[in-house]
Amino acid sequence: MAITAAMVKELRDSTGAGMMDAKKALTENDGDMEAAVDWLRTKGLAKAAKKSGRTAAEGLVAVKTDGGVGVAVEVNSETDFVGKNAEFQEMVAGIAGVALGQSDVDGLKAADMGGKTVEAVVTEKVGTIGENMSVRRMARLEGSTVVSYVHNAATDGMGKIGVLVALSGDNEGFGKQVAMHVAAVNPASLSEDDLDPAIVEKEKQVQIDIARESGKPDAVIEKMIVGRMKKYMAEVTLLNQSFVVNPDLTVGAAAKEAGVEITGFTRLEVGEGIEKKEENFAEEVAAALKG
Repeated sequence: MAITAAMVKELRDSTGAGMMDAKKALTENDGDMEAAVDWLRTKGLAKAAKKSGRTAAEGLVAVKTDGGVGVAVEVNSETDFVGKNAEFQEMVAGIAGVALGQSDVDGLKAADMGGKTVEAVVTEKVGTIGENMSVRRMARLEGSTVVSYVHNAATDGMGKIGVLVALSGDNEGFGKQVAMHVAAVNPASLSEDDLDPAIVEKEKQVQIDIARESGKPDAVIEKMIVGRMKKYMAEVTLLNQSFVVNPDLTVGAAAKEAGVEITGFTRLEVGEGIEKKEENFAEEVAAALKG
């Protein structure tokens, strides 16, 4: 596979590796970006295994709770400007209200909203606002207590990041602190038990390859891997992370002190995981001038 300058740049941006190292990583892995990231980590050449996940779509995430139920809904638009539009915000708030009675995004799109389906309402709004829009995702969470938090709020209950946290027990103040922690740290799962086994195995293999590069005996490597995977779990699982409010405690320990149990969480960020075409304004103007 031909390795392009754009591919090298993307890998450099996502790992902090040097240009020649990035090119070699891509060459060694036939252009596979994820494999190239792992290769760089194995060789100790990546500053961090940052996933690109560049935000492409704009819009808002709205959160809404009712008793022990909470929902988060992402509605996308083409530009950030539309997210500040009162008409768009009113529509998103209405969709979030409808979402309380739905279990998934397909059901939400087909659900009734003022005599029309949600999807039809969005389509009509495309015509009046003049931008393409879509209901991309929704998440539903249930618990004894469900607390919501919005980061970078555009208006009440909606913004760029929406978080829900479910608790067994009644301590909304603590739940809000945990929700803010989730927004900031973005854990991969609640605990080791619900972390994707494929992700765990992949990380373990990367750490084994890194350890082998040191030339140490297998017996030593096995002990190294145990310690490194324990550290990894502490970094990516919510209950094992250092609590941002009190770094001397894990989130799980802080919950115990607060007299509650965290039973679940969800975090939606606008445009998360959507690739965005980067525009070069100077090139665009030059092309326009050439006619």
